[in-house]
Amino acid sequence: MLHGIFTPNLVPFRDDGSIDETELRRLVNWLIERGVSGLYPNGSTGEFIRLSFEERKRVIRIVAEENRGRVPILAGAAESNLALILDACRTYADLGCQAVSVTGPYYYQVSQESIEHFFRELARRSPIDIVLYNIPQFSNEISVPVLTRLALDCPRIVGVKDSSRDFPRFLNTLHAIKPQRPEFSCLIGCEEILYPALELGGDGGTIATSGIVPEVIMRLYQAFLAGDRETARRIQFQLLDLINAMLFGTNFPEGFRAGLSLRGFRLGTSRQLLSPRENSDLEAIRGRIACLLADCGYAEAAAACRRPTGGAPDAATAPATPFAGAETRQRLNPEEIVRGVLGRLRGG
Repeated sequence: MLHGIFTPNLVPFRDDGSIDETELRRLVNWLIERGVSGLYPNGSTGEFIRLSFEERKRVIRIVAEENRGRVPILAGAAESNLALILDACRTYADLGCQAVSVTGPYYYQVSQESIEHFFRELARRSPIDIVLYNIPQFSNEISVPVLTRLALDCPRIVGVKDSSRDFPRFLNTLHAIKPQRPEFSCLIGCEEILYPALELGGDGGTIATSGIVPEVIMRLYQAFLAGDRETARRIQFQLLDLINAMLFGTNFPEGFRAGLSLRGFRLGTSRQLLSPRENSDLEAIRGRIACLLADCGYAEAAAACRRPTGGAPDAATAPATPFAGAETRQRLNPEEIVRGVLGRLRGG
């Protein structure tokens, strides 16, 4: 069963636009050392659609080699046709991935009948377990009735990742499937509702913010598992400013790339060109994200912080309650950051 926090891997690029393998390997180790439950390469955050098929396979190979079986890998395999998906499935199975994530067909609108037939055929032929990826913003929606039938009829389909931002839909999925197949994994792909999804019976999530502040996201998850609902709830609310700045401040996933660069990684330039105005705006957004990270105790981001005139944080640049005390922000290491989170939340 897939459960916990799977981190969607960003892909670092060199100046010539090629994949920076050294930096990607460093990122894999950094995430594992900070306790993430699993890795999720070739997702939307990893800009899989901007990579060639061979590059996507190479990303999974690099991640799997560097992982060395330490955590499960949910590999994105959302290709444009069944033959390519099966090719990816065979490759990722051979590399030791636990499962693949596959969206509904994209670009062309197709019927729910076609979608169901497509996934049944994939489940029949795949050598690796499948997680259905529902993201109707970018692909055909997999309706709850179709998802339910697939979950109950196809043992090879072991879970769903729901990035629809539709919480009632997620609850209806849990209600329809879990009583009949409790081991079916229901993962949320929406940052802002991780804690509510866990509370109502979800098994975890693919959370892009865990690639930027893995220490804090994992603390939320661990607090939930320990029954400390108040800590999990408060962390969820305190993360909202950072999530909103990275998710909505600029073209996705540029905000997350900016956040990870502020943690000390060389991401290079995205393959999606930005206009001169957007590049200028991105610098301002990067400064806002840096302030949010600095106010949360991440000293490495402080130098890039750009506050409004006067220097005082405002609602756009600082969370309502910082994760760590102001007197310690410049000298915290990751373990101290997490202890600061707990102390703050418990009034210590």
